[in-house]
Amino acid sequence: MDASNPIATAGRAPTASRVRPGRRIADRVLILASTIATLLGIVVLGSILLMLIVEGVKGFSPSLFTAPTPGPGSEGGGIANAILGSLVMTFLGILIATPIGLMAGTFLAEYGRTSKLADIIRFLNDVLLSAPSILIGLFVYTLMVRPMGTYSGWAGAVALAIIATPVIVRTTEDMLRLVPGPMREAGAALGAPRSLVIRAVTWRAASAGIVTGIILALARIAGETAPLLFTALNNNSWFNANLLGGVPNLPVMIYQFALSPYPNWQSLAWSGALLITVTILALSVVARFVIKDQRPR
Repeated sequence: MDASNPIATAGRAPTASRVRPGRRIADRVLILASTIATLLGIVVLGSILLMLIVEGVKGFSPSLFTAPTPGPGSEGGGIANAILGSLVMTFLGILIATPIGLMAGTFLAEYGRTSKLADIIRFLNDVLLSAPSILIGLFVYTLMVRPMGTYSGWAGAVALAIIATPVIVRTTEDMLRLVPGPMREAGAALGAPRSLVIRAVTWRAASAGIVTGIILALARIAGETAPLLFTALNNNSWFNANLLGGVPNLPVMIYQFALSPYPNWQSLAWSGALLITVTILALSVVARFVIKDQRPR
C-alpha cells in the first residue's frame, strides 16, 4: 500500500511519536510512583514477616503445644491452653455466624432484592462490617458478661460471631447474585418450589463462593483481641468445660505477654503471633484454592 496516498494513511492509528510529551512524562511518573509504592509495601510487610519468623521460631518446642502458659517470672511452659481456648471460641463463633449469615444473604439475594427491608438490612450490615471490634466487645460485655457476673467463652464466641456474620452475609449475597437467572427459571419450570430451587440449584452453584466467605470470616476473627478482652479475658491454666470464667486464648495472651517484663513470656508471645499468622495465611491459601477449583474450565 502506498504510504504517500492520503486515503490509505487516513485510517491508520496515531504513532507513538504523535503522543504529546506531557502525557508520556505523566505516564512514566505514574509507573515509577506505582513501582516505588509496591516495593515499599513489599519491604515493610516482608520485614515484619521476617522479624516474626526469626523471633517466633526461637520459642518453638514440643512443650509449646503441650504445656499451659507459665506463671509470672517462671521458665518453661507453653501455650497449649491458649491454643485450645482460641480454637473452641473461634469455631463456636463460626458455628453461630454461618447459619445466620447464610440465611440473611439468601434473603437479600433471592427474596428481598430491591425491597425497602433489604436496603435497610444491607445498610446495617455495612455498618456492622466496619464497626470497631472493641465496640462489639463492649456490647457483648453489657449483654452477657455483666448479667452473668463472670467472663466466659460463650460471651467471647458471641462477640466473634457478631464480627463474622456481616462478612458471610456479604459474600453469600454476592455469590448468589452471580448465579445466572435461567438456572432458577429452569428449576421453576420443572415445578419445584422456590425453596427447593434455592437449596438444590443456587446454593449448589454458589457453594464455592459461600465456603470461601466462611473461610475468610474464620480468618477475620482468628486474631481478634479487643472483643475477647471484654468477654473471655484470659487464664493461665486450663479452662472449665462449661466455658465459664476466664478462658485462655492466643490474641489476649499475646497482648499481655508482649507487654510483660519477663523474657519467657515475651518469647511465648512471639511464638503465638507466628502461629496465628501462619494459621491466617493457611486459611487464605485454602480459600484461594477453593475458588480456583470451582472456576469453569
